[in-house]
Amino acid sequence: MKEPLAVRRPCISAHDLCLWYGDFQALKHVSVDIKEGIITGLIGPSGCGKTTFLRSLNRLNERYGNVRTTGTIEVLGKNIYDPDVSLGELRKSVGMVFQRPNPLPVSIHENVLFGLRVHDAASGQSRRELDSLVESSLREVALWDDVKDGLHRKATTLTLEQQQKLCIARLLPLKPSVILMDEPCSALDAEGTGAIERLMDTLRGRYTIVIVTHNMAQARRTSDECIFMLLGELIEHGPTVDMFLKPNRAETEMYVEGRYG
Repeated sequence: MKEPLAVRRPCISAHDLCLWYGDFQALKHVSVDIKEGIITGLIGPSGCGKTTFLRSLNRLNERYGNVRTTGTIEVLGKNIYDPDVSLGELRKSVGMVFQRPNPLPVSIHENVLFGLRVHDAASGQSRRELDSLVESSLREVALWDDVKDGLHRKATTLTLEQQQKLCIARLLPLKPSVILMDEPCSALDAEGTGAIERLMDTLRGRYTIVIVTHNMAQARRTSDECIFMLLGELIEHGPTVDMFLKPNRAETEMYVEGRYG
């Protein structure tokens, strides 16, 4: 029997999270628990802070250099801002899928193994073991049957839908707990979008997925819970069906009904 949402334990917990880009405050006192093994949608108008919050979950924002953060984020009980946290290890556990597919200009086979090689986790494994890992990762994203006869061709020759599936497959050998998705369908047509959404459904339960989307229909179709953000603040968080049918806040109701944003 499927475990009720209400009793699922948190995988990610943010407490009083604030973030500044220079003098601009992009996140304001965000506190939220994101449950393990479900899909949580981040929704809100452009500039509301949802992508900034998503990138905070693996500290990717810090690449910009002028970022200052206060508060805490715990992933599986560990504060990711603790001084002993390795960014490399964090990003193994919390993988990222971007708006536009970004396969490397090498073979499909080497794309899947890229993360392992970067983290020096492929050494000591036999060719047969690595080949098996490639196959299992591609099967998990429903790409194996399409590419099994051409694993050594360049990944950039794949369709955009296939490239995005490959980018997800590239995360799996690292055994992440969390997969972050920043508008993963924005570069895809309707058919490709449907394929990625079906893939997300198959990953539900095995991974904690957090997805930023501007597409309200997609948020309703794919997510178990939603977080609505506005002007850097978390306005409402709850089951997706409640968010769309009986929101608690007027701002949420106006946004999901398309009256602004």
